[in-house]
Amino acid sequence: MTITPDQIEKITGNIGKARILILGDIMLDEYLYGSVSRISPEAPVPVVEINDEQLRLGGAANVANNIAALGDSPCLLGVVGEDEAAVKLSQLLKAKDISREYLVNDSYRRTTMKTRVIAHSQQVVRADREDAVELSPEIEKLVMERFTSLLGYISGVIISDYGKGVITASLLDKVIPACRAKGIFVAVDPKESHFFRYKKVSVVTPNHHEAGFVAGRRIKTENDLQEVGRMLLAKLESDSILITRGEKGMALFLANGEIEYIPTVARKVFDVTGAGDTVIASLVSAVAAGASLKEATIISNCAAGIVVGEIGTATVSSEQLKNEVKRYAARA
Repeated sequence: MTITPDQIEKITGNIGKARILILGDIMLDEYLYGSVSRISPEAPVPVVEINDEQLRLGGAANVANNIAALGDSPCLLGVVGEDEAAVKLSQLLKAKDISREYLVNDSYRRTTMKTRVIAHSQQVVRADREDAVELSPEIEKLVMERFTSLLGYISGVIISDYGKGVITASLLDKVIPACRAKGIFVAVDPKESHFFRYKKVSVVTPNHHEAGFVAGRRIKTENDLQEVGRMLLAKLESDSILITRGEKGMALFLANGEIEYIPTVARKVFDVTGAGDTVIASLVSAVAAGASLKEATIISNCAAGIVVGEIGTATVSSEQLKNEVKRYAARA
């Protein structure tokens, strides 16, 4: 599967003109960087001497950050607490010129925060602070009201489900039909517990582990992959399933029975953190810019190839993406 130079110019030239809604679990990512030179005398664990720290947008907020980096306008909709982490997250959103006007504050909920300790370019440990429980009916109603208010002004919807409680079954039962009624493209980054609730969306983007788990079959061979992809596509009644396969690239299953395989373009892999966010953001951005689903898959694969070469969550600019897609097309 390839993409022509004319289409590359046309699609990348249109990226940056869309308004895309991101609905999901919003997180704050904290990175502590250091070095290890000794083992603790208190326990058989390394002592990391911290010399730098960073805060980054995580979860659905990282998807919004990817959309913004490409030049499109993200509408970030989700729930945060009324705590210090929410304040820091708001500051990061402001710095990235991403509006927080659609966020819902829940005083009974902690803002999800993940702390990663990195030493010598490797993650040593991760600590999570969160309340991964479903939204109360009152908070879910506020989320749905804000979603409905945006429906007439968006080109696509990304549902970013990390299983932290924002994406509930009842919310999906309202959101997906509302989008279909208006012909809005809906892409889902899934969580296994809700997998078969994502019915009749435009595309679902599980990795091969998630796809195999929900299908009840480990993907070891190409035949396994084909059977899992076709089974999930039939059960979900969706337009397509895009299974990401790590170093093996991607496999796109279409409702008409076609299967397209896209090899990876990554030249180096340092960290896959946030790669799924980049995949779904660039895919929807490309579709909004006029790409077919096949073309958008190539573009998202190229975007993923860039970010896995960085440590931590990363984003791709439209110019970086354009150049990478051109290299892909030249090789193809």
